[in-house]
Amino acid sequence: MTSHLKRIASPRTWRIDRKQFIFTVKPSPGAHAKEMGLPLGVLMRDTLRLGAIMGEVRKILNNKNILVDGRRKKDHRFNVGLFDVLTIGDLNKHYRMFIDENGFLTLREINAAESKVKVGKVIGKRILPKGKVQYNLYDGKNFLSTEKIKVGDSVVLSLPKSEVTKVLPLKAGMTVFLTKGKHCGDVGILKQIKGDQAVYVTDGKEVETAKAYLFVVGEKEPVIQLKK
Repeated sequence: MTSHLKRIASPRTWRIDRKQFIFTVKPSPGAHAKEMGLPLGVLMRDTLRLGAIMGEVRKILNNKNILVDGRRKKDHRFNVGLFDVLTIGDLNKHYRMFIDENGFLTLREINAAESKVKVGKVIGKRILPKGKVQYNLYDGKNFLSTEKIKVGDSVVLSLPKSEVTKVLPLKAGMTVFLTKGKHCGDVGILKQIKGDQAVYVTDGKEVETAKAYLFVVGEKEPVIQLKK
């Protein structure tokens, strides 16, 4: 298996120069799909300009406090995905990964208080021995809860311990973020769900999309900052 990825073959969600060089960093297998995240090394070198070459980035990762969701990361191939929080400790800078209206993954700077909060979508659950229920989040995190949570709901997490502080059910009246489709990056109020389809309202207009594209991010207002 190759450890390199040709830039021309990289996911369309990556905003990188595809023709100046041939290869880029191939992300390590992890919780996020390749098209829903960017390698940590690419973010530090190409987006944040913290190193001119990948060798410099590796040294920074080994010697500095680079955190993702409050936990130190040293692998330059680590895939930083949607709504993950990247912290550059020595610079006291915090960023959150988003998908913009054009379908590109992008970092947006946030403040210290915002960096302590994250929203996670529930994508699965299983019954454990003694009747306990384990819920699986989109970013690979798991938690146990006695609350009735459905697949498709979201939870508010307190970083770095990833403790669940609130449940955001997928229902009418909730604020949703679109993760895929031609309305990717859009934010609106969910109006109704019809089978596998959903209708949400944004800027006074009703838009129909796939239910699977919805990511609940708050009630009347988003829990995290979504606009610049």
